Amino acid sequence: MAPNHGLVHLKEYDIKDSNVELINTDIDHKVKYNSAATEPAWNDGAVGLSPGLFIWRIENFTVVPIPKDSYGHFFEGDSYIILHTEEIESQTGENKLIHDIFFWLGAHTSQDEAGTAAYKTVELDEFLHGAATQHRELQGCPSDDFLALFPRLTVRRGGVASGFRHVEEEAQEEITTLLRVFKQSTAVGGRDTVVVHEVEPTWQSLDEEDVFILDKGDKIWVWQGKGCSPMEKAKAAQVVHDMTLAKHVDVEVISQTESRSYRFVKELGGEEEDLAEGFHAARPIRSVGGSGESRPRRLFRLSDASGELTFELVNEGGEASEGDLDGNDVFVFDDGGKEVWVWEGSGASRVEKAMWLKIAQAYVRQLQSQDEESQAYLLPIANVREGRESSAFRRAIQAV
Repeated sequence: MAPNHGLVHLKEYDIKDSNVELINTDIDHKVKYNSAATEPAWNDGAVGLSPGLFIWRIENFTVVPIPKDSYGHFFEGDSYIILHTEEIESQTGENKLIHDIFFWLGAHTSQDEAGTAAYKTVELDEFLHGAATQHRELQGCPSDDFLALFPRLTVRRGGVASGFRHVEEEAQEEITTLLRVFKQSTAVGGRDTVVVHEVEPTWQSLDEEDVFILDKGDKIWVWQGKGCSPMEKAKAAQVVHDMTLAKHVDVEVISQTESRSYRFVKELGGEEEDLAEGFHAARPIRSVGGSGESRPRRLFRLSDASGELTFELVNEGGEASEGDLDGNDVFVFDDGGKEVWVWEGSGASRVEKAMWLKIAQAYVRQLQSQDEESQAYLLPIANVREGRESSAFRRAIQAV
């Protein structure tokens, strides 16, 4: 029986239209019902108390820890929560812990999983006494801060509850898998992340700037595009080494510049004449702000001081700074099409704070509605609080 035969596919989360906060919905009540007074995932003696990286996957409304040897390995049918805790020196000279929580939504995650990840992210922030910066991350456009957490990021097909296959659970049958290996630059400390992303096993997926690994079950092929970097070649070699630890198969490495490169293309259904045009395929993920959809930096105020909730433009195209923020309200900052930040003043009302994600998503949907070809819906969204601003937020709002 095929891995997904007879399974019911859950409703996928629509990243363009759906609200992942889902407060007072059936998902909200299910999560509350399935949550004990104390969430075991947060109470392992290290979460919030020690620096480091912690990752959980959402499985049937439950937060399940991921083994550390699987960190950086994600499935596109799942939702995850990632906590990064770092120890820094405060202005008083004392060491303190700062926290960033990312909820990562795979391209084919279910509505239930996405809603649970969002809800549990808020719960984890409460566990950390509201000290964390919260980030919504989408598979197709991860933020630089998320990418910087992983020297190597792997995204494979599959999902816990989606009815898709999980690679580690596949039967020993011949399954053709094509992996694309490419370098993704970030704006964080000059660090780069090498991404290993599963793509459609067809010659149209090839790009001459990257390296591709084709697993045919009984043989592994490595195709090096003529423009690939030494780092991509080295990482591809590591991936192949890991793959051959589990099974002993032949490995053949081919450069695009070799005449026998056609053999690789043929394995993917291509013909010899397809070599003439070269290979240019869009990458499965893009850099923040890398879509060319730049626009003026904008700062908005969310306030209920008048008795009604209002959302008004404060600054557009100018040099927004932390001095423009008022601790009595909530502000939404669009970093020129790179990321959307929500800043919560310490004196903001409960209503203003509770609306942060809904407002940010409504803003992104409004941008999307202005241009159906836009990829605004992929924008990372992050939430910070007055007095606990992350270094990433300060870099964004102080940039000129």
